[in-house]
Amino acid sequence: MPVKTTINLPVTKDLGTAYFLERREMGVINIGGSGWITLDGKHYPMASRDGLYIGAGVRDVQFGSDQADQPAKFYVNSTPAHKSYPVTHIPFAKANPNKWGSPKTLNERTIYQYVHPAVCQSCQLVMGMTILAEGSAWNTMISHTHERRMEVYFYFNMQAETRVFHFMGEPEETRHLIIKNEQAVISPSWSIHSGVGTSDYTFIWGMCGENQTFDDMDFVAMDRLN
Repeated sequence: MPVKTTINLPVTKDLGTAYFLERREMGVINIGGSGWITLDGKHYPMASRDGLYIGAGVRDVQFGSDQADQPAKFYVNSTPAHKSYPVTHIPFAKANPNKWGSPKTLNERTIYQYVHPAVCQSCQLVMGMTILAEGSAWNTMISHTHERRMEVYFYFNMQAETRVFHFMGEPEETRHLIIKNEQAVISPSWSIHSGVGTSDYTFIWGMCGENQTFDDMDFVAMDRLN
């Protein structure tokens, strides 16, 4: 979250590379006020809910905000990449919408695909945002696994006093985490991932693994859940 100064994307010793994106790709979604990202000197304005796909090989990545009193908040997912694909700016209006669920099952929602084959090319990263309809509380139910991909959920747009109960684990031995605003959950490929909120919320999902097939899921029958 850059406020008054620019933030550079660092490189850390654990990567073992000369710069962060030498062998990686990255997706970014802005959940704050308006800002910008520069990639090797090229400027990309980033309005609220804008996304940006950054292919491998970009050396210099800088994040900034337009106004210090309404700073941008850049949420980042990054995965290893075997080749470089073009940088793609993805305004919210250009994200690919998919409507899922229904009011009867309290899970009516729109899934906006940002980094996805329907929008742009990437090596293995898939990333998007899910917005629940008014009156819905479940982000996914029935729950599922996808053995070929892991997933990360990042919850935001929550009030300070509200919570999401995030369920995970093997279907026969589930556990739950109590999530506050702007917290994330890492879900391994063998784990279910499903959540219900005490009020409205939004979340960003990111996946990587063996394929990019969004509906490659193994649904879990209710009688298996414990």
